[in-house]
Amino acid sequence: MSGWFMNYSYACQPVDYSSNPIATRMANLCWWYYISKLTEFADTVFFVLRKKDNQISLLHLYHHSLTPLETWICVKFLAGGHGTFSNLVNNFVHVLLYAYYMVSAMGPQYAKYIWWKKYLTKTQLAQFVLVFFHSLQAIYYDCGYPKFIAALLLVHSIIFYALFYDFYLTAYRKEKPRLQAQQQLKQQQMIGNGSAPNGTANGVANGVANGLATQLPGDQKTVTEAKKNE
Repeated sequence: MSGWFMNYSYACQPVDYSSNPIATRMANLCWWYYISKLTEFADTVFFVLRKKDNQISLLHLYHHSLTPLETWICVKFLAGGHGTFSNLVNNFVHVLLYAYYMVSAMGPQYAKYIWWKKYLTKTQLAQFVLVFFHSLQAIYYDCGYPKFIAALLLVHSIIFYALFYDFYLTAYRKEKPRLQAQQQLKQQQMIGNGSAPNGTANGVANGVANGLATQLPGDQKTVTEAKKNE
């Protein structure tokens, strides 16, 4: 953060291996970022211990197993430079993410305060788009930052975007029709049990009445014709 908000170039930033105070601070921040990813990996351990296998998705497994390795490489060989921009953006997103986890863990009475879950996923998607185009600059410009690492960041952003977008579709787009179908089924069951809300019951009653009213002229004509035949 000390580099990106002060001295770093957003177009292309090489790694500074000197003992410069800014370079030292960036290396220190990379180390703490690596430690934070190790603590996040504990989520997977807790899921396994609690036998919550349904929560260990491909996205979760890929994210929490690969990220510690990537951050270790960052600390060991690239403690600073262009690639640390993704660390900065990711830290901002994780502040929002763990704020959501905190509120949701406080109990169902606080569920109304986390209506922004959908937008949190959109923020994560925007993160990968931002990192993609930022990493693309390191390939176009020649500042000494390894182009191979920049290319890996591009691939990494694409994979993460695809996984998170699939999660977004599953959680929000595909879930909506299922919830609507469940609601319609519940209303039908309530009508069958005679416990439908007034609005629903009145709607059904009006529909039946309208149907009878439509059939009355035909029925009356049939009765008249029957009398003539007598």
